[in-house]
Amino acid sequence: MRRRDFIKVIAGSATTWPLAARAQTPLPVIGYLSLGRPEGSADIVAAIHKGLGEAGLVEGKDFTSEFRWARNDADQLPALAVDLVQRRAAVIIAFGAPVCVRAAKAVTAEIPIVFTIGADPVQSGLVTSLNHPGGNVTGITTMNLELGSKWVGLLHELLPAAKDFAVLVNIVNAADSARLLITGTQAGGRTLGIRTEFVFASAESEIDAALDGLGARVQALIIHPDVLFLQNRAKLAALAIREKLPALYSIREFPGAGGLMSYGSNFFDVGRQAGVYAGRILKGEKPGDLPVQQATKFDFVINLKTAKAIGLDIPPTLLARADEVIE
Repeated sequence: MRRRDFIKVIAGSATTWPLAARAQTPLPVIGYLSLGRPEGSADIVAAIHKGLGEAGLVEGKDFTSEFRWARNDADQLPALAVDLVQRRAAVIIAFGAPVCVRAAKAVTAEIPIVFTIGADPVQSGLVTSLNHPGGNVTGITTMNLELGSKWVGLLHELLPAAKDFAVLVNIVNAADSARLLITGTQAGGRTLGIRTEFVFASAESEIDAALDGLGARVQALIIHPDVLFLQNRAKLAALAIREKLPALYSIREFPGAGGLMSYGSNFFDVGRQAGVYAGRILKGEKPGDLPVQQATKFDFVINLKTAKAIGLDIPPTLLARADEVIE
């Protein structure tokens, strides 16, 4: 080969080598760890991706996703968390329950973890403080579990003569949040002279039995903000209508699925904020320097179709305060 031709070959190769190297560099992995299942989780995943988009990141171009679902079996979480670590996730988004965060935190002190939970992350031992979480964990708290007294108060406005309310709780996979909910609703009930009865379900198969005949004992139902109940919201709404029970949940998706009322933080916005945080971390910020965010936007939604189905008139004062009325 002549010297001139050899130089041309080398020059041409130099322009292609960097491109080939870039093409072979794997994209950062965002791992998702959830106590729930993929069915019924499309909204929260879409919200997280919206936040990532706001941070300037596009799936397939800037990152790839790996999902791990425990399907309401907390015993599966440790192995799923290990799998994400072995997959070399750049960030783990743990959403739905403190037990998810603990599972991820137990297997890595290096990979950043972004959570969305309802419990107080300081009391739950997940971070040292809200303003300076430290370590590899930060995220967003929905504040919904602080609303037990508020929910009792709303149902009391709806049914001022009622004296017996029920609270549906998942105590197995959500012990932290369940205790906070129980304490809050009991305190609200005592203030208003209302007795609170607690019924329990920790699997989809237990929901029917928990609500069966409940309408004969109580006048209203509060549903624990829990991933199991979120993903069975249509079923819960139908069972409450069957029992002629006014039911209240924390997110607007519940009345959207046929439930009577919801009051709580905007679920989509919480997921969006988690996506923004994950994006900022992928761009180089440290989770310990990002303060835990607390939800500030709360929605009150009423489904008048459901009210009519159970023969209930909604007081005008409640309707006037609603952010959305489904007719």
